[in-house]
Amino acid sequence: MARGLGPSVWIQRFPQLFGLIGLWILLLFYFAVWVPHFYGFGTLGNILQFSTILALVTLGQCLVILAGGAGIDLSVGGIVSLAGTVMAFVAQTAVGTVPAIVICLLFGALLGSINGILVVRFKILPLIATLGTFFVFYGLAQAITGGAPQAGFEKWFAFLGRQRIGHLPIHFLGMVLPAFAMAYLVLTGAPLGRWIYAMGCNELAARLTGIHVSRVRFGLYVLSGMLSATAALVANAWLMSARPDIGYNLELESLTAALLGGVSIFGGKGNVIGVLAAVLFIVTLKTGLQLAGVNSVWQMGLVGLMLILSVFIEQFQRT
Repeated sequence: MARGLGPSVWIQRFPQLFGLIGLWILLLFYFAVWVPHFYGFGTLGNILQFSTILALVTLGQCLVILAGGAGIDLSVGGIVSLAGTVMAFVAQTAVGTVPAIVICLLFGALLGSINGILVVRFKILPLIATLGTFFVFYGLAQAITGGAPQAGFEKWFAFLGRQRIGHLPIHFLGMVLPAFAMAYLVLTGAPLGRWIYAMGCNELAARLTGIHVSRVRFGLYVLSGMLSATAALVANAWLMSARPDIGYNLELESLTAALLGGVSIFGGKGNVIGVLAAVLFIVTLKTGLQLAGVNSVWQMGLVGLMLILSVFIEQFQRT
């Protein structure tokens, strides 16, 4: 085996990924014993179906955190809810579903730019800024719909959310995998990727080397908003309606997936491969628990424990 390609090198390069694979194997063994119907026909497709929304949202979350500056985007769930709702209202007019898709993506970018302005221009702590916009966006989605789902999409739109190739959802193959592959290539080989890591490692040094830190950070919040809007249109196509509560808890789950996948909460460390593995692990866990009849409240409690565990492991590694 060529030097540099041995198992130990890969484990050192992606420790969180191999750790997640180990946890995944244990989890699958547990389900095989206690939840045998977990291995029923189509379970893999169902896991990927549920993973798409969380994966797209988590990718934006991951990039914001990687850039450092205490970066975080807790508004992602609010953007999913509000962008999806706005898309439904546009689709209900004479313009149709195709323009509604474009408007949904642009609206998500607009909401992301609001976060960027609050963080970059007004220097508001990202935790506070994006938590505030989450409540604004989520509250608006609830207010303008009265809490009721909004329909009105053309029938062909269901293709995007329900069509499968074998058991694999087309939106996972056509959106999630290309998005993560592109992010991986940018982070590992493009100047923008080096800028993001440099900002996360030492923002002052990044500024001194000529990196436009404010522009990059603003752009990442815009991108996070657009990815959340993409998740919204997938959810709309899947359900053929816009649910104003669809983004609830996505901020917790996306943050957990990013940190569990190896992204440092302080920025400058992590990769999207581990993040995608963490998304699949979380959704697999929730799917198995749901099949076992475990209440969703306990499921969210486990996600919260995983978030605490992720931060604890990072703190242990830094000491």
